[in-house]
Amino acid sequence: MPDKRDRTPPLLRAFGLLERVAAADGAATLQDLAAGAGLPKPTVYRMLAMLESAGLVTREPDGRRIGAGPRLLRFALDVQLSASAHAPRHAILNRLATELGETVNLTMLDGSEVVYLDRVEAEWPLRMTLQPGSHVPLHCTASGKLLLALLPATRRRRIVAELPLPRYTEHTLATRKALGAELAAIRRDGYATDNEEYLAGLVCVAVPVMTSAGRNVACVAVHAPVARMTLARALEHVPALKRAATALGATFGDTKR
Repeated sequence: MPDKRDRTPPLLRAFGLLERVAAADGAATLQDLAAGAGLPKPTVYRMLAMLESAGLVTREPDGRRIGAGPRLLRFALDVQLSASAHAPRHAILNRLATELGETVNLTMLDGSEVVYLDRVEAEWPLRMTLQPGSHVPLHCTASGKLLLALLPATRRRRIVAELPLPRYTEHTLATRKALGAELAAIRRDGYATDNEEYLAGLVCVAVPVMTSAGRNVACVAVHAPVARMTLARALEHVPALKRAATALGATFGDTKR
């Protein structure tokens, strides 16, 4: 009797490979993908070649490991920005902004930058406006440093080694040594801060958004002008941020396979 997998349409097999590439902690090997999919290596090799030509996957420089390609990353971002995903998350952010009385946002990693998925502005005249889809740097924002700190070590080191470190304020961490020390502290503490590192006069605190499988997929953060909220005061909001992060994590579902 033929194996049930043999009757799976090729399109669904290719989609299954994309799911495994997207869920991997870093780039995956051909052997890992073939074993996980239960398919012969030559079959997986041909499918990956097709997906690579379409920009859906990309090969590491050594040619042995496969990661998500630019087209797949853009597709994932478009899904997260879609109306169906937006509504429940926006409701959670609204409640958090009301509780804290300050601007809150939901962000995730997009290549070597942070992208805003959603944002609820505080009802104050002095505020910074960033629309969903806006990008900010990794090395000098609370969300960026947190997302970077929680990446698998190999991927984190590669990004840090290649990341430009422009200085935005006198507080910006503009050396790899300083950034590395900060990332280690973030992994220890479980939250990240921006102490006027991106914009002078603005402070921020971010905590990770995890799926029920324990995978970090995003960050939720609060920020405000330092004249209205000191960094010490912002840190008092960490418990509320963590409660919101738990609720937000449920909206992403299990992404770990």
